[in-house]
Amino acid sequence: MNIRDAATHGTLSTFALPWASNRSETSALTLRDWLAHLAKTGRLATIERPVALEHELAAIAKRLDGTQAAFFTQPGGKGVPVVSGFMSKRGWIAEALGVEEAGLLARFSAAVAQPVASRVVDRADAPCQEIVHTNGIDLHALLPIPTHSEHDNGPYITAGLVIARNPRTGVQNVSINRIQVHGPDRMAILLLPRHLYAFQRDAEAAGDALDVAIVIGVDPLTMLASQAITPIDHDELEIAGALHGAPLPVARCVTSGVHVPAFAEIVIEGRILPNVREPEGPFGEFPKYYSAKEAREVIEVTAVTHRRDPIFHTIVPAEMEHLLLGAIPREATLLAHLQRSHPAVKDVHLSVGGVCRYHLWVQFDKKREGEAKNVILCAFGAHYDIKQVVVVDTDVNVHDPAEIEWAIATRFQADRDLVVIAGAQGSPLDPSTTVGQPDDAPSHLQGVSAKMGLDATRPVVYPEHVFTRVRIPGQDTVDLHALVAADNSAFDAYVSRDHG
Repeated sequence: MNIRDAATHGTLSTFALPWASNRSETSALTLRDWLAHLAKTGRLATIERPVALEHELAAIAKRLDGTQAAFFTQPGGKGVPVVSGFMSKRGWIAEALGVEEAGLLARFSAAVAQPVASRVVDRADAPCQEIVHTNGIDLHALLPIPTHSEHDNGPYITAGLVIARNPRTGVQNVSINRIQVHGPDRMAILLLPRHLYAFQRDAEAAGDALDVAIVIGVDPLTMLASQAITPIDHDELEIAGALHGAPLPVARCVTSGVHVPAFAEIVIEGRILPNVREPEGPFGEFPKYYSAKEAREVIEVTAVTHRRDPIFHTIVPAEMEHLLLGAIPREATLLAHLQRSHPAVKDVHLSVGGVCRYHLWVQFDKKREGEAKNVILCAFGAHYDIKQVVVVDTDVNVHDPAEIEWAIATRFQADRDLVVIAGAQGSPLDPSTTVGQPDDAPSHLQGVSAKMGLDATRPVVYPEHVFTRVRIPGQDTVDLHALVAADNSAFDAYVSRDHG
């Protein structure tokens, strides 16, 4: 199958992104467009030999992570190829958005602030519904669903956009949840206490199932939009429309009223059953540890629709595609939140070492003593995942771990600049929060965490050059290309002189 085979249904005008410049005006911005661009620029590795869905596929994708996306043409003997890692570098995501890396957060924040309503299209104009299965569904036979990590309890869908409607208001929510495929038409899903969880609990309280759609294989902008942190009843597909610069074409599901991206590769339709729980896990999660087996909500599959020749997307857990998809939308939200109370906050970064969730670095133009501690407290209130915050001055690059460590080493004193908050809500997926808890601890006791803030800013006023950073005039402007010789012939001639 040629990944350059873009859909010919419907229309979608977009920003003039460099990687989409060779598309026809009638083709949509799709996963295939992006993969074709990566292939053209040497960033797509095609694996043509058969690979096993259990562990081998994930192992190969992990080795290529951050260097090339992996495109498997024969995964597990299935006729559907698998792709992984197409958003595994920060620079690639900026490129997909048509901005420099420095403009990533501003571009995403602008889309969140000005969403664009989706446009419903007929099934004839929705490639995701070219093929429809409603009877005798067998997910294992239809789709190449990998088993990723060593102790994972079976195959998992890791890159599915889960779309559902609020039972009270009808407004959609989009999220990515891990989904274990239990049987031909039955899956278990992890619901963390966020919007989808609230929808399911409302439906269950009324004795109703909750209709959902799991969308697999969308373009990078729609993928990124799905991770936006917004108040309830904000449809992330409208943020995708804003990132595209035009309404996103959506199609109504075959078996429910849920709307899904029309140019997706695969859609699994189903419903979360009320008052039904089945074991799910263990599963290797983003903190690079396994989460335990627990009773989870259950999805009963009602239909599968897809393109004639679909592509299955899988995210290798805890690797860069997984981490960055969560980091960038969170950074944009955290930056906007902090700047509302502290306009002197200039930049933020969720570090890879902190699994792009737990450790936040904040660049701040401090004018008064004590301000940095207020920024720390504000950050903790912005998202419960945040476990550690480091605030640094504007001369420190928050995207460079060595710079952060240097600021802590030279501007921080624990007895003066440390903030510790005990017993706060943290991430339930952080295994350190379970220490001392029984294995069957109720949900309201899970994820209790301590928070730590480090004020690594220099004093507002300091004597002479005590906190002045050492710099050499001209170090940032010297033109090495013009100065450095193309070869070392002058050096060779010098040391070969006869000094006898």
